[in-house]
Amino acid sequence: MSKPQGQEPAINQEIIALYDEYTHAPLPRRVFMKRLSAITGSTVAASALLPILENNYAQAAILPPDDARISAQTVSFAGPGGNFNAYLAAPKGVSGKLPAVIVIHENRGLNPHIQDITRRLALAGYLALGVDYLSAVGGTPADEDNARDLIGKLDAATIGAISLAALKYLKGHAQSTGKVGVVGFCWGGAAVNQLAVLAPDLDAGVAFYGRQAKAEDVPKIKAPLQLHYAGLDQGINAGIPGYEAALKAAGKPYELFLYEGVNHAFNNDTGAARYNEAAAKLAWQRTLDFLKRHLG
Repeated sequence: MSKPQGQEPAINQEIIALYDEYTHAPLPRRVFMKRLSAITGSTVAASALLPILENNYAQAAILPPDDARISAQTVSFAGPGGNFNAYLAAPKGVSGKLPAVIVIHENRGLNPHIQDITRRLALAGYLALGVDYLSAVGGTPADEDNARDLIGKLDAATIGAISLAALKYLKGHAQSTGKVGVVGFCWGGAAVNQLAVLAPDLDAGVAFYGRQAKAEDVPKIKAPLQLHYAGLDQGINAGIPGYEAALKAAGKPYELFLYEGVNHAFNNDTGAARYNEAAAKLAWQRTLDFLKRHLG
């Protein structure tokens, strides 16, 4: 995805840091815009930057929903307190069973970008399930700020229970070999680390710039992990040394990659300000290679 010409010089690390605070702290939109206007010098300049900072889902479909090579549908599975919606994708024309992968979204819910990630995994030969964790609070809304606020209503126990229910669903699915991995991004990366602690029958976990599991919980992890971090992501990266030390001390199999000079969410190709094509392509190929080794 190319970045808009003439806009990139206006984006600096101070603006990126503010946007990360807005999306993760979170900041109310009016506070974010006031602070962005102070940095850029005017509300007009701040408003001009928004299309670059915010996700543009018109660019989400690397694989369009009607791609002839993929079969995709909305499904539901039993979870804590009721049924949970999910986006299930698989390669067309495959008669045998497939290894499976749970896809865990960022803090904006099951949006078009995450659905596209799910289709990419299907094209790579997996039964892929993009779970809508916000089903617990009415489902992913169209407004990203609302989605972010709803994410905050999910406690750790609920998140873990949803992940375990998704794992059970794929382990027992008629198209599944029973080998199941998980890939997650940002909020979903943290959920990957949590699921690895909770599920001894998880077969592989890939976490993109997600908060780490507690050191005291690391001995419970059985699945091999692949961990991707952005070099400029200071908040998330503060937890790397302790997590890596705990993984080493417990003798856990893992791979850790730090992509220098890139920002949090570098894999999200719908956000022009933070997306880094080279790092995203490398991380994705590493992800596919890792899943192939551990899931088949």
